[in-house]
Amino acid sequence: MRFNKETFVAGFALFSMFFGAGNLMLPPLLGLKAGDAWFLVALGFVISAVIIPLLGIFAHARLQGTMLDFAKKVSPGFSLVYCLLVYIISIGLPSPRTASVTHEIAIQPFFGTSALLTSSIYFAFVFLFVINRSKILGLLGKFLSPIIFIVVLSIICIGVFSTEVPLIGPSDFQTPVISGLLEGYQTFDAIGAVVVGGVIIISLKLKGEDNFERNRNLIIKSGIVAGIGLLIIYSGMIYNGALFNTEFDKEITRTELLSEMSLKTLGNIGKVFLSILVGLACFTTAVGIVTGTADFMKGVFGDSQKAYFITAIIGCVLGVLMGQFDVHYIINVAVPALMFIYPITIVLILLNILPDKLTSPMVFRAVVIVTILFSIPDFLGSLGMREVVTPVLDILPLGEYSLAWLIPVLITLVILNLIAVRNKNTRAV
Repeated sequence: MRFNKETFVAGFALFSMFFGAGNLMLPPLLGLKAGDAWFLVALGFVISAVIIPLLGIFAHARLQGTMLDFAKKVSPGFSLVYCLLVYIISIGLPSPRTASVTHEIAIQPFFGTSALLTSSIYFAFVFLFVINRSKILGLLGKFLSPIIFIVVLSIICIGVFSTEVPLIGPSDFQTPVISGLLEGYQTFDAIGAVVVGGVIIISLKLKGEDNFERNRNLIIKSGIVAGIGLLIIYSGMIYNGALFNTEFDKEITRTELLSEMSLKTLGNIGKVFLSILVGLACFTTAVGIVTGTADFMKGVFGDSQKAYFITAIIGCVLGVLMGQFDVHYIINVAVPALMFIYPITIVLILLNILPDKLTSPMVFRAVVIVTILFSIPDFLGSLGMREVVTPVLDILPLGEYSLAWLIPVLITLVILNLIAVRNKNTRAV
């Protein structure tokens, strides 16, 4: 498999759109609490925040359409509703969260200005990038992303090699793999895959690249580049957090831990480096989300540039309004939405990379319906109704781990395909 300059530019662009606020804040605290079980926690985190998103990019490479294609086998109506939900969640939660993180880590400690001022200036720049649509891939892939990768890798390497004798304490997690997997939901990377994968495809089309096979290979290779980058960064940051397991209070906030770790690894200049890293990482993600949403609405309204422009404005205004809330609040608000939409997204990604003979429209519909039904208890539990749904979750396999949907989905997929094979054999006879 040959990787050229174009592959790395597209790969780093993908990496930068994935790597944002949650990707930066979540791993260190996860590692801190994981302690000596950091590797198992990292494994779970990588499954939901690297492997599944990477499969989402592969699905895009196979489909090379819009996000509507991900659920079109269920029904056109469901596909539209699903896409609208994903884009509303994306511009309403992870996009504003990038501004909130930037304010708390990169702006407030130095200037003491208001969150409103930060989010207003921040999304004004996001808007400038989004309306210059044709230049996004190059700007992110050639310039911003390599800087992000180098700075965060420096923090990781210095943290690892400057710690003489790692005193890693016991883990706080009873089920490390599951804890890591569920925390990976908060990166929004699986949702990000179906959003930013479309951005890459449209970017290629704007450049005049319309060779299906060539684009497929480029998207797959760029996905691998982005995936390797995410794997290195996530694993490194979780391990770094584990190294400081005995040095910080477990109740420390995500932003405070990130600041303290940068100070310990890079000294006083660490805060400056961290500010640059946070600002760039968050900014590129916000650009990817707002661009993907605007691209989608443009397509829905018959390739209307006006729809693109209006959606970009709405996305940035929402970012300013929601970006004033603190990071912890936005993360808590996001949990119910993630517990509902994430399982559906994971299932759609997996169905779209399986061979067509295993994923007939009937299979798509049945599997998605089962996913929705068995995600409801977890969704209600995240809304504070845990006592009500606990008896149900206790009965369901993996219900206690917020994965009640997984086994029923696999059973449905297998049974329907066995029935299809039997019917085919019966007809042949």
